[in-house]
Amino acid sequence: MKVGVLALQGDFQEHLEVLRSLPVEAFLVKDEEGLNKIDALVIPGGESTTMGILLTRWGLREKIVERAKNGMPILGTCAGMILLAKKVEDHQQPLLGLMNITVRRNAFGRQRDSFESDLEIKGMEGPPLRAIFIRAPIITSVAPSVEVLAQIDDKIVLAKEGNLLACAFHPELTGDTRLYRFFLGL
Repeated sequence: MKVGVLALQGDFQEHLEVLRSLPVEAFLVKDEEGLNKIDALVIPGGESTTMGILLTRWGLREKIVERAKNGMPILGTCAGMILLAKKVEDHQQPLLGLMNITVRRNAFGRQRDSFESDLEIKGMEGPPLRAIFIRAPIITSVAPSVEVLAQIDDKIVLAKEGNLLACAFHPELTGDTRLYRFFLGL
């Protein structure tokens, strides 16, 4: 399997390093040629508005949407989750608009409010997954087609819809590869 990490902005290098520890071929994707070579895509954390503008400017948005609608698995983490959403609360920005979710940016506060938590994830065996939240978004509403996989209190932080996985935290920072393995099985 060939997995690409979108490398327009954000912490793409960390995802690449984790993926290279798994039995997949992983590389950075910056253009349409790169998108044409992959079977799955990771959209990293970063600045979602900047990433959305670059996706549009560089002509990647339509290609990613087309590939997703044809079944390509996509994991969006933090800013990547925002880009996957159909709607963002109280903010206008370019989105991929693929998942039937509404998100709220920076839902847990600012950078200094970052935290770690252990999450029970529906369908994932083993101990709770350590999750690192940095200026993290949450999912505030989902369509019936979306499966909620993890929450903190009543806040949705991990959800799946078909071949799409939206994650509010940073799995690339913990060394635990279980979420990537789950994603690669979509």
